[in-house]
Formats: sequence, structure tokens, C-alpha cells
Amino acid sequence: MQEASPPIVLVFGPFDPTGSAFLPADAITCAALGGHAISAVTALHIQDTANVEDVQDISPDIIDDQARCLLEDMSVRAIKAGPLYTTDAVRVLAQIAADYADVPLVVHLAGVPQVFASNEHDLEEVNAALCELLLPQTDLVIIEDSLLSQWGNDGVLPGRGAGHLADTLRSFGTPWVLTTGETLRPGHRAYVLRGPDQQVFNWAWHAPQARTANLDGPLACALTVALGQGKALPGAAEDAIKATVELTARTFRPGMGSRLINRTAP
Repeated sequence: MQEASPPIVLVFGPFDPTGSAFLPADAITCAALGGHAISAVTALHIQDTANVEDVQDISPDIIDDQARCLLEDMSVRAIKAGPLYTTDAVRVLAQIAADYADVPLVVHLAGVPQVFASNEHDLEEVNAALCELLLPQTDLVIIEDSLLSQWGNDGVLPGRGAGHLADTLRSFGTPWVLTTGETLRPGHRAYVLRGPDQQVFNWAWHAPQARTANLDGPLACALTVALGQGKALPGAAEDAIKATVELTARTFRPGMGSRLINRTAP
């Protein structure tokens, strides 16, 4: 008897050979959460568990070919993207999102490797492209609150307005923004979801017991799978947070750098 197909989610992201973050780690995470991940690689990391030594960008034509080949073959229920390191990668994804506007898009805004501080990547241009081209096509943005505050202080976000910086992101067209680790009051941090009509929801956030790489990546995967299953916000966020807390509690240290999430643990 043929089994029902799990929701298929398309992941755009860099390839991390350590398996700590992004691809292929996101594919394993999606599988653990009930989704089947297909992928379009946007960059190649050269790294170990401690440091990223170099990043090689994938050409926009190849990113586009990877994604469209999959989209024309399979019924994709949701898309996860991030991080994106070049304006070309952002433009490709924005066009694909426009062509598949009925497919929910989750964008994970994350910090970039330190190696970018000394190369030709213009991070301000990339962030401007993200805000102006991609966020209008995005259903949900996920970002760590400390990174969002850093971008605000550094003037990285274009057109900063009054109110919380999450509302600045929403002003570009994305209806929902989820910040992680946001301080609501001294000693109390939370996941905070801001949405249409000034809706605000929050759930308790607890610091991990050990320094672990890419804690928000599994949350972005969980939300993408939840949207692919047809769940709606804010309920999808609550379910994803619960699943992610359980998943990220299991870690191991395979090398000399950060601890990794043990995605194989039962």
C-alpha cells in the first residue's frame, strides 16, 4: 500500500560540511520533524567546527537551475531560505518566490561568517536587497533579537523607523516576524512573534545549557515544516518552538569547536 507523502519543503542555503548548520543539517532536521527536504545550495563553506575559513558563492544561474528543476518536478509545500550572502542570490530567490507566490516562504536572517569582514561582499547591499526584494515575498522572518539590535545600531537596516526593529522588518511587507531571545524584562527572555493588526505573542526562551551552533536553524526548519503541513500562525510557531526545544536539548562535541545538535538521538 502506498503511503501518504510527507510535506515537501525546499531549502535554500549554504553547505556546511560539518553538519552543524544549514545544509545538509536542515534536511536531517526536517526529516526528524516529519518533512521531506529538497535543496538548492547557495554557497559552499570551507570550515571545521570552530571556524569558517572561506566561503565560495554559487552562481545565480546554478541556484536558479537547482530550484526550478525541483519545483517543476515536485509539489513543494513550503520554502525555507537563509542565510543568503550575495545580492544575486537574493534576486534569484525573490523571483522564484514571486513565481510561486502560493508557497509559504520562511526567511532565516542570520549573522554571516567572520571571513566576510575582509572580502568583497557588501553586506549592506545584501541586507538592502533582502529588505526591498525578498521580504515583500516572505510569509515569516526569523531572527535572533541580539542580531537585529546589532543591525539597528550599525545602521544596516534601511529605512529604520520608530518602534521595535521587528516592525521595521514588517514595514517591508512580511506579515510576521519572530525574534528569539528577546528581553521582555530583566531576567525574562522570550520568543516574540509580531504580526498583522499589532498582534504580539510570546513564549518563554531559555538559554541553552551549552554553547551550540545555529540554534535558530532548527526553529526555522520546524516552522517551515509546520507551514507545509497547513498549520497557521501563531499556532504553528508554538508547535515549532516546542519541537525545537526538545530537539536542541541533545548535543555532542565531535571536534574542537562548538557543540552540535544531535539530530540522530531518539
